[in-house]
Amino acid sequence: MPIKIKLVTPQKVLMETEADLVVVPGAAGEMGFEEGHIPLLSGLQVGEIRIHSVGKLEHLATSGGFVEARPDSVVILAETAEPADEIDVERAQAARSRAQERLARPTKETDIERAQAALSRALNRLRIAEHR
Repeated sequence: MPIKIKLVTPQKVLMETEADLVVVPGAAGEMGFEEGHIPLLSGLQVGEIRIHSVGKLEHLATSGGFVEARPDSVVILAETAEPADEIDVERAQAARSRAQERLARPTKETDIERAQAALSRALNRLRIAEHR
């Protein structure tokens, strides 16, 4: 039996579907959920959401958020979520370059933690875009 998946970002409900398995980048590492999973609430980190359905695998880039799993459903509250085929590769490459430049030549005003986070998000988006 499939499990119900609801993926929500601050802008909209991105997806409501059913799947055999959903894998998310949990705060402590990758977590997979199938029907009958025990209830769980966890933070998400930058990474990949994979939704497995019969004959279909969807890849989405996320920058964090939360996941709530129940035996019959999974709700993902993501800061951002982009399907692989919707990622703007040029924009992600530009963000990667900006972050790398900030880290390579920091000034007194450079927020190193913010630049590292931006680099992590850009690299993740580029990696997920390869699944087009």
